[in-house]
Amino acid sequence: MVRIFLRQWMPFSLALFVALAIPAALSASELKSLTLSEAGSFTRIELALSGAPNHKVFTLNNPDRLVLDIDGGALAKGFAPGPVTGKVLQVRTGQPEPGQLRVVLDLVEPVQPRTHVLAASGSQPQRLVVELHPRGAAQTVAVARTVQDVIPQRQRDIVIAIDAGHGGKDPGAVGPTGRHEKDITLAVARDMAKQIDALPGFKAVLVRDNDTFIALPRRYQIARQAQADLFVSVHADAAHNRNANGASVYVLSLRGASSQAASWLADRENAADLVGGVKLDDKDDTLAAVLLDLSQSATMRASEDVAGHVLNGLKRVGKAHKPQVERANFVVLRSPDVPSMLVETGFISNPNEERKLSDPAYRRQLASAITEGVRSFFHTQPPPDTWLAANLHTLPATAREHVVVRGDTLSGIAARYGVSVASLRRANSLGSDVVKLGQRLHVPAPSAVAGVVAAGSGLSR
Repeated sequence: MVRIFLRQWMPFSLALFVALAIPAALSASELKSLTLSEAGSFTRIELALSGAPNHKVFTLNNPDRLVLDIDGGALAKGFAPGPVTGKVLQVRTGQPEPGQLRVVLDLVEPVQPRTHVLAASGSQPQRLVVELHPRGAAQTVAVARTVQDVIPQRQRDIVIAIDAGHGGKDPGAVGPTGRHEKDITLAVARDMAKQIDALPGFKAVLVRDNDTFIALPRRYQIARQAQADLFVSVHADAAHNRNANGASVYVLSLRGASSQAASWLADRENAADLVGGVKLDDKDDTLAAVLLDLSQSATMRASEDVAGHVLNGLKRVGKAHKPQVERANFVVLRSPDVPSMLVETGFISNPNEERKLSDPAYRRQLASAITEGVRSFFHTQPPPDTWLAANLHTLPATAREHVVVRGDTLSGIAARYGVSVASLRRANSLGSDVVKLGQRLHVPAPSAVAGVVAAGSGLSR
């Protein structure tokens, strides 16, 4: 997930030691079968059971293991687990105490488990599903003397979920000549997806790719299911004042954040995987609130950071409606673990901006500006388990460009990219260490030594 799913931002020790639990009626439950399969970026384990499981899942390290305890559980006669695959090396079973079945999975690496129960259906018995997702902070690299010797454990694409606002029965705002917001947003989203997919190490996921209505809460749920690192919702603004113009970028307001956290806390019995795979239904109020606050605070910081990069990109296309990132309580921005922002591409209610938004060339410019902001952000903070983190130093100079945002310093930029301040100064013909908001800096490739240091650190935040 900013997955950025908050797999990169979720504290490692917290995810390691907090146990996951789903309460259910206490009853004897026979484990009939256990099958493993690969489902994209994660390993899926399906346990067929004769009754409702009261179970607990937790992880151990040195070596890495996942432990599943089932109260009142027992192995069915002739039980044998299916072939291992993916992140699982071996499946073992035992009985640590009377009336408890323990299933231990020996793993190749640390994981972030997520569980849910599938009800019995037809000939299918009740099933407990455990998903083993990558844990972003757990990337391991070899100790080496050269860049070529540094081998990341896994490399995935950075996933950007692009949400075209409105759709289907919801046309959104309507311009003076009758252009619908839903059509403008879909066109910009499609252009963005093409440009994102063209970037090395990036992958775009369109929340909607046709004229379909999708409820607002479902939009960010789609992003979470796609294990997105960023959620971008595209809109076109409207106002009674026909002269209002310019693009805007929004992140979740603090008021919206606090009210949403209260809602999650109140409904935690039914809320699954809200904080990087840790369920809240078995936590007391204090611990649940702390977990939500940790997840939400990290997500909001990342959201504001990437939104600043995007706003700077939009300012190069035209006038911004406001000079800074704005905050609002938009429903689509309420994901607890995926950094999210909403981009108003312009005012469709303004006749001049409606004309520009109807122009395919101008829409491609807007898409390019947003994409450039996203690229710039992730080039400064690549999730540690991604292809980009492992290969940033190999990208050509044209792909290594940083746009200065508020709070940047030359030394801080140099540290992010693993280069020296002097080389950064030389590459941009700078006479001092002073940088200006919106300034575009060419970032030189780091030396072999610097590359090893950056890779060895895991590029963690």
